[in-house]
Amino acid sequence: MNIPTIKDVAKNANVSVATVSRVLHNLSGYSNKTKLKVLQAVEDLGYHPNAIARGLINKRTQTIGVLFPDVSSNFSSEILHGIEEIAHEKGFSVIVCNTAVDGKRTMKYLQVLREKQVDGVVFTSEVLKDEYYQALKEMGVPVVLVNTQSHKHMIPYVKVDDRQAAYQATDHLIQNGHREIAMIGGTPWDPVAGIPRLEGYRQALEDNNIQFSESRVAYGDFHLESGREAMEKLLTEALPFTAIFAASDEMAIGAMGVALEKGLKIPDDLSIIGYDDLRLSRMIFPPLTTIHQPLAQMGRLASEKLIALIENTEEVSSSIVSHHLVERQTVQPKP
Repeated sequence: MNIPTIKDVAKNANVSVATVSRVLHNLSGYSNKTKLKVLQAVEDLGYHPNAIARGLINKRTQTIGVLFPDVSSNFSSEILHGIEEIAHEKGFSVIVCNTAVDGKRTMKYLQVLREKQVDGVVFTSEVLKDEYYQALKEMGVPVVLVNTQSHKHMIPYVKVDDRQAAYQATDHLIQNGHREIAMIGGTPWDPVAGIPRLEGYRQALEDNNIQFSESRVAYGDFHLESGREAMEKLLTEALPFTAIFAASDEMAIGAMGVALEKGLKIPDDLSIIGYDDLRLSRMIFPPLTTIHQPLAQMGRLASEKLIALIENTEEVSSSIVSHHLVERQTVQPKP
């Protein structure tokens, strides 16, 4: 069976090859009647533009690379959904790379993306180390950061204000009468989300004349199991507390599991608030009060920015997207 070519489409529609190309690339210079004839011929023949041939003409592969520390997490999947939505709409394919915790495979996958000659890279949820930046610079392609930013290099990013969001979460507990508030934080040396969220928690306490206690902070890696471990530590070692702010929904859910195993009722005995608003936070019981990050929107924005850079269609700047508090059933006013 012969694979239809652009010449076959032109012959079927009784137009020139140049006209078919203009229609397929959404350029001007033809009537609506001609456009409909070409599109009908494309459908009738089952024609698919040859990506390799197209790449030889425009020097592009129409692919973008996306680097995630954990592609299996709910957090990553929601961002990826947004990235893919825009990429496919714009005619790009997506190569997803799982760099693993602490970026153990980041350099390896940067080399893979270089060999695949991707047109651009979305870099998510990791610190942009100098070695990563150098590798990206050598690739010579546009880069957009998601859920991270670089204070050293001028690279556009999409993220929420983590410090302010953590402040709002902690303040919500305070406004409900809680003053003995513990925190399950992310990696303590992580400048992307770990440090800013801890700073927001501390600032909310300070602004309400509540003394910060190091014993009331335990650290995890944003995943469920680390939330369980942090909760065990807090219940064993911390000063008494009536509420917890967890720096991710997964850690909050892990903490809730331990609390329930210890006979603590939520929110009667202990209030808890998470961060992210993953689908899991709506599925558990009681449903988790949390800070909403518009993850799919962040993915869409990142994809739009990257493709604009690839196609040189517009100026691209960074975006701080809005977060908001979602009240469900895990925070209760203190009697």
